[in-house]
Amino acid sequence: MSSSVLRRFMTNALSLKQGQGLSMWCPQYSSLNRIHRPSSISFDRFRRSFVVATSSDFANENREFVIVGGGNAAGYAARSFVEHDMADGKLCIVSKEAVPPYERPALTKGYLFPLDKKPARLPGFHTCVGSGGERQTTEWYKEHGIETLFEDPVTSLDIKKQTLTTSSGKLLKYGALIIATGCTASRFPEKIGGNLTGVHYIRDVADADSLIASLERAKKVVIVGGGYIGMEIAAASVGWKLDTTGTAIKNLEAGSDGRVAAVILENGYTIEADTVIIGIGAKPAVGPFEALDLSTSVGGIQVDGLFRTSVPGIFAVGDVAAFPLKMYNRIARVEHVDHARRSAQHCVNALLSAQTHIYDYLPHFYSRVFEYEGSARKVWWQFYGENVGDTVEVGNFNPKIATFWIDSGKLKGVLLESGSPEEFQILPILAKCQPFVDKDKLQNTSSVEEALRMAESSLHVEAAK
Repeated sequence: MSSSVLRRFMTNALSLKQGQGLSMWCPQYSSLNRIHRPSSISFDRFRRSFVVATSSDFANENREFVIVGGGNAAGYAARSFVEHDMADGKLCIVSKEAVPPYERPALTKGYLFPLDKKPARLPGFHTCVGSGGERQTTEWYKEHGIETLFEDPVTSLDIKKQTLTTSSGKLLKYGALIIATGCTASRFPEKIGGNLTGVHYIRDVADADSLIASLERAKKVVIVGGGYIGMEIAAASVGWKLDTTGTAIKNLEAGSDGRVAAVILENGYTIEADTVIIGIGAKPAVGPFEALDLSTSVGGIQVDGLFRTSVPGIFAVGDVAAFPLKMYNRIARVEHVDHARRSAQHCVNALLSAQTHIYDYLPHFYSRVFEYEGSARKVWWQFYGENVGDTVEVGNFNPKIATFWIDSGKLKGVLLESGSPEEFQILPILAKCQPFVDKDKLQNTSSVEEALRMAESSLHVEAAK
């Protein structure tokens, strides 16, 4: 969605601070990756190539399938292999993390709550509990015969030999390789204080643990960035009753002890801070896979509608994949758990079955904040579609708010906060069908409910044509 809309939504949401010292000053930032169509890429060379070596020189015991990555996409891909009865003795997962894949969104939501707010902890949110599935702990992988290599990231890829090398020097053989490495957090340069003690980036459990240690003794927190990370961490900081500011900065300054002590803004104004969280976006973790076709427009690894790269036997899913967004006729990357889950499942189903229909994804983003115990109000919003055209905002934050994107008369996207289950169910239908809506009449509606009824009625008009 547009940065201006999300900034306004974030400011409204965080006004629930109830006098707890939270102020906001959010910078410009890039949210949904909207890009031009790239030149077409041929995947004619693709073939299924399950090569099983007989040598004992390989550290993964010659498994047919290898998944590289430890996030949501990797966990959901593993579940799909199990559902196809193709995991036991055939699948290996390689990850830089110390634990099996987990539901990463929990890190900036439940995990950061103070102890009296009953924070989330592992193994409580291992995949695939986020979608109502079984909790895939270390024991789960053992029970299903899945080999796991943790804290040993892949450092190089040999396409001809179909081998991977890890940081410890292990040599892994693959028949089919699924890259699910996700993204890494964008960092501030060291020369402006990006690596000071007390400066945090959050992407994994270790990052979250480090941040919690700072929050436990923090007095003044500054959050840089106004997207998901900024909004959700700011909400969690309110739970700690901390004085929190969201801001755009020029550089960070250290105190005499080497720890961050202040934030210098572009206008020269100084804000004292003993904890700074940087949430300015992320970069696809292509690392050792740069030999593959990379997208020049959205970053990441270029794939087709079945998540096949241009190299036979290699696939990419989740945040790192640059895939054809069919309904909008362009290439995109989507950094969200919903896409991570769906893309992994679609890829494995295509790999192991006769499925040939291409991935037809409707962009879907959601977030939940202030969900800790004792919170005066929980905030939950959902967005479907495309953030293009003019915006029409209806309602206020009490009790709910909605934003509609209208382009050439067609409804392209819609966001709703604090909606009922029935209202949320109509959003993907509206975004998928893209009915014609009178922007002026929509703007003059008196409530969110009336606006949604008007948009829904336009569906019937379209059907009658």
